[in-house]
Amino acid sequence: MDPISSSHVLIFPLPLQGPIKCMLKLSECLCLAGLEVTFLNTVHYHHRLLSCTDIQSHFARYPRFRFETIADGLTEDNPRTADLVMELFDGLEAMTKPLFREMLTSGSLSSESRRPVTCIIADAMLIFALDVAEQVGIPLFYFDTISPCGLWTYFCLPKLIDAGELPFKGNDLDAPIKSVQGMEGFLRQRDLPSFCRASDLTDYQLKFAVMEIQQVPRARGLILNTFKELDEPFLSQMRSLCPNLYPIGPIHTHLKTRLNAEPTLPPPSSTSLWQEDQSCMIWLNAQPFKSVIYISIGSLSTMTSDQLMEFWHGLVNSGHRFLWVRRPNSIVGENRVGPIPKELLEATKERGCIVSWAPQEDVLAHPAVGGFLTHTGWNSTLESMVEGVPMLCWPSFVDQHVNSRFVSEVWKLGIDMKDTCDRVVIEKMVKDLMDVRRDEFLQSAERLAKLAKQSVSESGSSFCNLKCLIEDIIRLM
Repeated sequence: MDPISSSHVLIFPLPLQGPIKCMLKLSECLCLAGLEVTFLNTVHYHHRLLSCTDIQSHFARYPRFRFETIADGLTEDNPRTADLVMELFDGLEAMTKPLFREMLTSGSLSSESRRPVTCIIADAMLIFALDVAEQVGIPLFYFDTISPCGLWTYFCLPKLIDAGELPFKGNDLDAPIKSVQGMEGFLRQRDLPSFCRASDLTDYQLKFAVMEIQQVPRARGLILNTFKELDEPFLSQMRSLCPNLYPIGPIHTHLKTRLNAEPTLPPPSSTSLWQEDQSCMIWLNAQPFKSVIYISIGSLSTMTSDQLMEFWHGLVNSGHRFLWVRRPNSIVGENRVGPIPKELLEATKERGCIVSWAPQEDVLAHPAVGGFLTHTGWNSTLESMVEGVPMLCWPSFVDQHVNSRFVSEVWKLGIDMKDTCDRVVIEKMVKDLMDVRRDEFLQSAERLAKLAKQSVSESGSSFCNLKCLIEDIIRLM
């Protein structure tokens, strides 16, 4: 029996835009290697994916791929916003976990034409998935879709607690952190993941993160969306806890490279959960080289109506052209925003473009884009890095605070603007990014972009690691 044709991988992402995007791209890489793949999405997000993309027809070219859906335990009218994310985890534990076990034991994922599931790749935040996999006897790999530098701070949480650095003492967020190995020289309290600001150790998100890092080393292996040349100092430390480590990123570049090598295959499909407004690409075509700063705070982050006005004034006062993604429901209290000053409206009409959602990878690759004001989610950070676009970082939660510190202090790719929302500061930092320090950031950005692309080329580090992952999946047979 051919082990490739007998291998059947079940991909189970955390039901949020970033992980779904990342793991759909991994799914297609596995399809290109000839593996059978089932992508398990929640009902809510699968419907959104189908309504906003051509993903169904795109994956139809892979006869050994299919979508399956599962309930997430939330009502349909639940907005599934960042402030309610722990409700999602409660729903997954209460409803999705037993349904997942039933799905794996009932035979519903196999048929005369489809082999039983031989391997599971689950998001590392689905901590129940490993328990279920062990109960039914199916090997499981975890895919942690946050940054390795952010994940390493998770692994160091017990040391931070034992050293008395968590919870924080006092209100000085610039106090240095000493118990995260490899980051002692530059990490501050404000740079730790957002849940570390909890006032006591019983905080739900903090406890959840501790449970996650206890589960991850028990899996068959850990997949990471990074490349060796970027994160080796932390990858080497993680290997002491997770020996089977597969840094295979940037996964979006990896997939593009493989599809480009197959002339009969189209480029990757959109994986967006919002309808992309393509008109912004026409607007970009009319802008000068590297003249535009692109602004997006991602799929979950929000800002208040007051912050909206500070950003707007800062961007307009900088004098730069801007493309601004203002996602539906991303402005808290938007209905309370007063009359927009005439000068903001006129300046936006002259040199700005505002859309509800944009094709981000295409935007960042456009020659008119010279900077990215970002929440520093890991997908966005890698996409900007690959295209050599310097970043102005305004993080919100999870690993984003760590990422923004690395962007500014380690990778030298931009400026960290965390915990700040003032029009004067925003104006200055946009000018620094786009003018004053432009050449400095571009030099670092071009160097890392080259390394990222080399890593996914044939014989590159990520290319070899993906090959190793596929071989190990097949070997399970």
